[in-house]
Amino acid sequence: MRDGRGRNKRKFGVEEELLLVDAATLRPSPLGEQAVVLHHGITSSGSGLATELKQEQIESVCPPQTTLEGQLQAIRSGRAAADAAAQAAGGRAVALATSPVAAASHFTSSARFAMIADRFGMTAKEQLTNGFHVHVEVSSICEAVAALDQIRVWLPTLLALSANSPFWQGADTGFASYRYQAWSRWPTSGPTEFFGADTGYLNYRQSLLDTMVPLDQAMIYSDARICEHQSTLEVRIADVCLEAEHAAVLAAIIRALVETAARDPQIQPPGIPASLLRVWSWEASRSGTEGKLIHPRSGTPAPAAEVARALLEQLEPVLEDYGDLDQVRFEVARILRDGSGARAQRQAFASRGRIPDIVAMAIDRTHAGAAEAAASPLSVGRAPAPD
Repeated sequence: MRDGRGRNKRKFGVEEELLLVDAATLRPSPLGEQAVVLHHGITSSGSGLATELKQEQIESVCPPQTTLEGQLQAIRSGRAAADAAAQAAGGRAVALATSPVAAASHFTSSARFAMIADRFGMTAKEQLTNGFHVHVEVSSICEAVAALDQIRVWLPTLLALSANSPFWQGADTGFASYRYQAWSRWPTSGPTEFFGADTGYLNYRQSLLDTMVPLDQAMIYSDARICEHQSTLEVRIADVCLEAEHAAVLAAIIRALVETAARDPQIQPPGIPASLLRVWSWEASRSGTEGKLIHPRSGTPAPAAEVARALLEQLEPVLEDYGDLDQVRFEVARILRDGSGARAQRQAFASRGRIPDIVAMAIDRTHAGAAEAAASPLSVGRAPAPD
């Protein structure tokens, strides 16, 4: 499919990690392996399901798309497939980036996960977080590295727009995205340095692997990374979004960031140190869209709406060519006005002071639009392999 200038649209695919809860108690439930097995007899959609580190989560792997509308339908279909499999096992699948309900979690049975559990101790044991991963097609590692260098300063803004994890172990953390705080305990997580060229990236990657701290390349958990086996740039900083519409628009923004960088690779991006970007992301994790973010053009705090507006202004030519501009503007304005999933969770809790009410609300919001997904065919491609 071509854009408004006759160019081929860059493909993009998403992976959503979802929380599995007991249908009756709404507490996290170790149903992951069972649900994935049951999935094969339930659905013929283009989405695949995969187990994750913990039994209390499941991953929906959506087929690559070329349009925002196709992406929305793919996300809805993936959520519906995960929920159908979860219901067959006595549970529900819900788009929560952390569990509001205090609960223990259990490792999925695999040799690799057993090695991770042994190697990373309490960091792995306490880890129950659900992210939103967006893969954007790239033509070469050179294009991917140049795009990674350009988009890294905008990743904290994406985190703020997605923020959907204010609760942890039954308490309000004071953060909009506490998932990012918990995830940052992994030694290879966080922002990348400015690479400048593909050799800079390759040397960095090899230096990480040489430490033998990560078990393998798949454990390089940076906020954005290059997936050479898929020819994609993968952005991993975001929380799984409460609403499918928010997720689809966030994916469209990420694709537009990569396309914008690819159209003018000679632009010299700011070489902000990773240590400083980590502070920007901390602020985005803390405040979400409710307060101030660090503006990439000044390096100082500015209202979230101002930073989001600057991001969309930079992406406007690509979003317009792709036919995504109006929908992206609408959903971003809605997030800024009504709040992300973090505000919705706090509002659900505030009404009666009951943590399970958060989960019940989130189940409804996760699967809003499911009927539209069932009625709309998907353009199915090869789904990205889960990491």
